[in-house]
Amino acid sequence: MENQQVQFEIVIANETHLDFAQIICDEMAASAQARGTGIAKRSPEYIKEKIREGKAVIAFTKDGVWAGFCYIETWSGEYVANSGLIVAPVFRKGGLAKAIKKKIFDLSRKTYPESKIFGLTTGLAVMKINSELGYEPVTYSELTQDEAFWAGCKSCVNFDILMSKERKNCMCTAMLYDPKDHFEPEETTEDFKKHSKLYERFMQIKQWKLLKPFLKKDKPGKGAGALKSIFQYFFNF
Repeated sequence: MENQQVQFEIVIANETHLDFAQIICDEMAASAQARGTGIAKRSPEYIKEKIREGKAVIAFTKDGVWAGFCYIETWSGEYVANSGLIVAPVFRKGGLAKAIKKKIFDLSRKTYPESKIFGLTTGLAVMKINSELGYEPVTYSELTQDEAFWAGCKSCVNFDILMSKERKNCMCTAMLYDPKDHFEPEETTEDFKKHSKLYERFMQIKQWKLLKPFLKKDKPGKGAGALKSIFQYFFNF
């Protein structure tokens, strides 16, 4: 299917969409397994709660076929997270994820105008989308310290790594949008474009560094030492 030719409708989810909760959860789990990366699991009941609260957006084709989903979580009143972004496999790589992220970001800004919006991701594509919205990479110390948030990571396959680093680092990259102190999206987008190769290389080295205690000893690729020194302090290696 040519995704560029498919038109989507992205709306704030409501009670008429409750029956999609199980489909959404199943696709989240399948996607995480296929990528081999961690994801905090959510139950259909939890997804339904977000829908009832008006804290979720859902995407359909013009023919009414479910295509994607994302929801809002709040922590300590000061932080907001746009979580659970998922796109049905047949509609991926056509720009829908970016459109859903924009919709949930706008809903978050409207509903919680004073809150900081943050996200954790293992994917360079999501980092790019976040950058286009004005997010910036940050250390974990700049995220919410609400215990309920970190408890949500317990179902992630990388939880042992997170705890071994005393919640200061993990496989995910942290990104933050602060409504009171932020660069414009044009600036963060340009910065990402300029340094995308550096980000990609760093993420590879970061994963190697974090996995090293759990795997057999190995050597990083050529140039890793220099790049590591650049990020060593900022990312708490």
